[in-house]
Amino acid sequence: MGDDAAVTPDPTHADVSATIRAAETPQSRSVSLIVIATILVFGALYFARDFFIPVAFAVLLSLVLSPIVRWLARWHLPYPAAAALVLALAIGAVGGGGYALVGPVRAWVVAAPIALPKAARKLRAVVRPVEQVSRAATQVEQATGAASGAASEAKRDVVIEGPSLGSRVAGTSAVLLGGILEVLLLLYSLLAVGDLFLQKLVEMLPRRGDREKAVSIARATEASISGYLGLTALINVSEGAVVAAAMALVGMPTPLAWGALVAVVEFIPYVGMLAMMAILTAAALTTFDTVGHVLVVPAIYLGINFVQGNVVTPLVMSRRLTLNPVAIFVSLALWWWLWGIAGALLAVPMLAAFKILCDHVESLASIGAFIGDRESSERRNTVRARLSGIATRRRSRPVAAVASDPPAVRD
Repeated sequence: MGDDAAVTPDPTHADVSATIRAAETPQSRSVSLIVIATILVFGALYFARDFFIPVAFAVLLSLVLSPIVRWLARWHLPYPAAAALVLALAIGAVGGGGYALVGPVRAWVVAAPIALPKAARKLRAVVRPVEQVSRAATQVEQATGAASGAASEAKRDVVIEGPSLGSRVAGTSAVLLGGILEVLLLLYSLLAVGDLFLQKLVEMLPRRGDREKAVSIARATEASISGYLGLTALINVSEGAVVAAAMALVGMPTPLAWGALVAVVEFIPYVGMLAMMAILTAAALTTFDTVGHVLVVPAIYLGINFVQGNVVTPLVMSRRLTLNPVAIFVSLALWWWLWGIAGALLAVPMLAAFKILCDHVESLASIGAFIGDRESSERRNTVRARLSGIATRRRSRPVAAVASDPPAVRD
């Protein structure tokens, strides 16, 4: 018995050895390196967001404006001069639009102390049941917390002095202006150098075929990304113009301000729409007296947004440029967590740019197809597969029934 037990192999030792051999394979090591590299990249993006956010904005804007600069360069205008001209026109357009909105925004800021209590009085009738439930919960909390009253009183005596509202606004404004200046300087540098980085990349490739392929991929990717971002901006501005006209028809004050705000928040899917509905509802409460008239304002915006998302965008955008809604939501949540509001603004443009890049690189085509929306041919193939499966099952049922019948008994 003792000798037999000594030579019996240990199954636990065999499992551990197999696990170690599997972990030491090249495939397992490559997967581990990819996971570690991904964690390090996202950590760098999070902790160095003050550096990466202006760079991301500048790169995306350069993809939109570089075709215009290149077109001006064909007319023998130097790249630095063409970049300065395009950037000056863009700043003038944005600055002129912002200056035109200063008056309406100032009027709303001045009227806010009077308008907000008025809106609160109108909402009181609607939220009164919620207030009653909250009051009852507060009474229960006070009854159960009587034993720890002394500790609560001691906590109330501690007051932490924080920065004032004025200092917070001043600090935020300084950071925002610094970021805008950094974006503009980097954007001008990217536009002024022209194809410098592409030329450097081509010189690094050894074979002529690889160089030609790199140039074609870069040109096609840049054209697709600039076209996508330009069409997206055009669609958002058009929706803002329609919303402004609709707000003017229903009697909302400063309709141009609402249209401009819609054009900006539409770059943030889902969250922008919900925030805009809340803002329009609050503004309508301060403007109109009846609840029906108040509800008309967000309803009109919701209808315009529905038509834009389900009719206009699919018609204007080609099917290959549309994105999977799940991929959009995941990208929005990820970049919101990494970079906040700036990440939410950049989430969809960066996802679209990544998809377009994947579509033009053969080794990444499967990833581009995965994050893209379902094509019409794919829908037809799915429907045909389902119909063929149903037909096959229907044809197989009589055969199975005949085969299962007992043989006939002959006389």
